[in-house]
Amino acid sequence: MNTKYIDLIDQTYDFPQAEFKLDGPELKFHNVPLMPLVEQYGSPLKFTYLPKISENIQRAKKWFSKAMEELDYKGTYNYCYCTKSAHFQHVLDEALKNDIHIETSSAFDINIVENLKAMGKIEKDTYVICNGFKREKYVENITRLINDGHENCIPIIDNYEELDLLTEGISRPFKIGIRIASEEEPKFEFYTSRLGIGYKNIVPFYEQQVKNNEQVELKMLHFFINTGIRDNAYYWNELLKCLKVYIRLKKVCPSLDSLNIGGGFPIKNSLAFEFDYEYMIHEIVFQIKAACEEAEVPVPHIFTEFGSFTVGESGGAIYQVLYQKQQNDREKWNMIDSSFITTLPDSWAINKRFIMLPINRWDEEYERVLLGGLTCDSDDYYNSEQNMNAIYLPKFKKDKPLYIGFFNTGAYQETIGGFGGLQHCLIPHPKHVLIQKDAAGNITTKIFKEQQTAAQMLQILGYEQFELCGDSR
Repeated sequence: MNTKYIDLIDQTYDFPQAEFKLDGPELKFHNVPLMPLVEQYGSPLKFTYLPKISENIQRAKKWFSKAMEELDYKGTYNYCYCTKSAHFQHVLDEALKNDIHIETSSAFDINIVENLKAMGKIEKDTYVICNGFKREKYVENITRLINDGHENCIPIIDNYEELDLLTEGISRPFKIGIRIASEEEPKFEFYTSRLGIGYKNIVPFYEQQVKNNEQVELKMLHFFINTGIRDNAYYWNELLKCLKVYIRLKKVCPSLDSLNIGGGFPIKNSLAFEFDYEYMIHEIVFQIKAACEEAEVPVPHIFTEFGSFTVGESGGAIYQVLYQKQQNDREKWNMIDSSFITTLPDSWAINKRFIMLPINRWDEEYERVLLGGLTCDSDDYYNSEQNMNAIYLPKFKKDKPLYIGFFNTGAYQETIGGFGGLQHCLIPHPKHVLIQKDAAGNITTKIFKEQQTAAQMLQILGYEQFELCGDSR
């Protein structure tokens, strides 16, 4: 009778997979043994496997290059990293090794860009695409960047006032883009994105505010939908509507030469995940070329702004199951040594799904469980709704510690969870470890941040400094 956890996975999924393999009864992630990581650093533990960032960037660049070559597409492809997914320096350092560009969303993003420029990691010809609703500080920082000579800084106009705000401070000619306010899927609670300018208003806006402004050159049309890039009728319909706007605009604006299709590539959230990235890219490039050829306009340079796709699959979290509570005749609660609300906020806020697997004891019997966090909040749990199906783990045993991992958590969790700040019920932020691989394939690790201490929490809360009794962690 097949009662071991490995038997369950074998009969349910195609396993092992590229990033998940076993070393005896213990899990490896991208050939990194995880139990030695736990033994060295303890739990709870957050980690970032940096090589995955470069790997995904290179995959996307290869797919676009292949599609453009096969279709004889005359434009270029430009990969931008959407910094709001993870602003950390180690993420940007890794991403910028791959000849990419940057997309920003708020004022302090520009300070990061200037820091990276000073370090020689961003060149003067690196595109800085400035998205988001822009007010005083953001406008001021964009203005400074352009006035300091960064000609490839392109503010994307989000509303009718932004162009005037920018021209007031910028003392030289500069480039802009315009964002389309895309229409959302019928299931959404609203019909049109709050970001950008409506389809029918794009050309009139250009004619009235841009065409005769000698200081401004319109270079880019920006298109993005909340549901991301999916092979469904809604996405293809919205893309074609966008292309119609691009063609109309191109015919009255010769300087327009770039189409930004935003981000939205899904990332792996289950061992059963399937998405044909190569097909989708080929079809997108084909649709752009076909529409432009039919209208007899040159094809645009293509920009993307991949955030989650860039960094999401590099991240993970490891917890220990501390205790099991049998609350009724059917439900067993495995209590972890941290909180889902504080460390994986997307899991409870929007039921974001992550891959969850045990780190050890794959050769033992399994049971169905629910997972609970340490806070006293009733929402601090992870169950079948977030996990795509029921949660099974090796049976809890007091004398045999069980560790579980959540994978592909590298996008948004730290910033949404308030990294380094206050956490719900004052649960400390876990230790964070960076994993790198050298040219010879040797794995190295280092601590990025230690686990948050009580002293750090109390300082944020405004309490006077005093000698803490006991362990301050």
